[in-house]
Amino acid sequence: MPETVLIVDDEKHTREGLMLALEETYDVYCAADAEEAFRLLESEPFDVVLTDLRMAGKSGMRVIDRAISLPNPPIVIMMTAYGNVETAVEAMKRGAFDFLTKPVNIEKLEILIRRALKSRKTEDTVKELHERLDAKFSFEGIVGSSESLRDIIDKVRLVAPTRTTVLIEGETGTGKELVAQAIHQNSDRARRPFVAVHCAALAANLLESELFGHEKGAFTGAMERRLGRFEAADAGTLFLDEIGEIDASTQVKLLRFLETRSFERLGSVKPVKVDVRLVAATNRDLEAMVREGGFREDLLYRLNVVKLRMPPLRERTDDLPLLLHHFIAQFARENGIEPIEIDTSVMAVLKRYRWPGNIRELRNFAENAVVMKRGGKLTEYDLDAKFFERDGGAPGGGDRSPSLSGNPLSMEENEKRVLRNALVKTGGNRTQAAKLLGMSRRTLHRKLHQWPELDVRG
Repeated sequence: MPETVLIVDDEKHTREGLMLALEETYDVYCAADAEEAFRLLESEPFDVVLTDLRMAGKSGMRVIDRAISLPNPPIVIMMTAYGNVETAVEAMKRGAFDFLTKPVNIEKLEILIRRALKSRKTEDTVKELHERLDAKFSFEGIVGSSESLRDIIDKVRLVAPTRTTVLIEGETGTGKELVAQAIHQNSDRARRPFVAVHCAALAANLLESELFGHEKGAFTGAMERRLGRFEAADAGTLFLDEIGEIDASTQVKLLRFLETRSFERLGSVKPVKVDVRLVAATNRDLEAMVREGGFREDLLYRLNVVKLRMPPLRERTDDLPLLLHHFIAQFARENGIEPIEIDTSVMAVLKRYRWPGNIRELRNFAENAVVMKRGGKLTEYDLDAKFFERDGGAPGGGDRSPSLSGNPLSMEENEKRVLRNALVKTGGNRTQAAKLLGMSRRTLHRKLHQWPELDVRG
């Protein structure tokens, strides 16, 4: 659909000439004065308004004012035979995109309109990205309603607008980075960089250079100056994940930064000052590490100004249904698949499980279920044996037999479980499953006819 252009000019030959030049590319409307332009602006959405300055009645400046005040304002370009710097400045101040003098050069006008539309498209794209970021990392993007999670969100609301250093503690997969991003996104640094560094993923001899940068010749292979993550995060937020993994040398430099807000690149003695908010996270007990000599006590004090503890999923099982349905909807949408149904018995099993991988494990479970079931219904028979271990999935589990009521399973239920596991292990191959079970393929067919819900081929 072509973009719409409104031409506002009280000279008939000018209106018609411009319309003739533009109508092959755009859907063009014309107005002979400001009042007619006002009526059209109220009734039609326009992409571009091309208006004369000097007209009988209200001037083109009034057209600019009305157009810019609309909920979805068009791009406005001013035309006048009385071009001067003051007029151009005034038009731009009122919101005009640009300024042309009459007689209008059609080629220049077409270039200007294309540039204006491209600029608007870029602005819309950036706006959409920011809205998507806001949705993803705002408090609403942190799914759950348990008391422990509400406590975290309340603290994030308080700390986000400040410059305070934050330490986030919690097991792997509990959402520490998501909370760090929420802190950044709800601060006055939201439009500035959020830089994440996973300290455990870098060797000790590389981490210091990665964080603070280095000068040319600082070490073998340093062929040129390299800026580190602190400088990349200037005016924004630096998130140091697994901070308990950093070595003693890097701890010293990090402590110095927190005390002076400056650091030195490797191979330099010149201090570099940056405005960086630091948010750190760890899955280790830093206080125990201090007692054992593995972490500096003074650095811990500097980091631990505000401490947030992310609860493991086993401590917020009330949030599990919300999280599971959130992930199912997300992966169904991403893969173009209908969302799956969850059998009521499944949720009881999942709530008993201890989720050692926390939300990350639940997310992977949901993605697998969406892809494998493809709009079907998830039942107990789709669950891996680990969900039925007596200790709920903790290391060294015992009884692998499911029993929602706490009583031993019936013989039929046990037989179903054995059949289902065999089919899962063989990828739905009935011949291989029959061999694995030590029964004939005909017997397996008969049982699957009796219990069609067991057939993993759907």
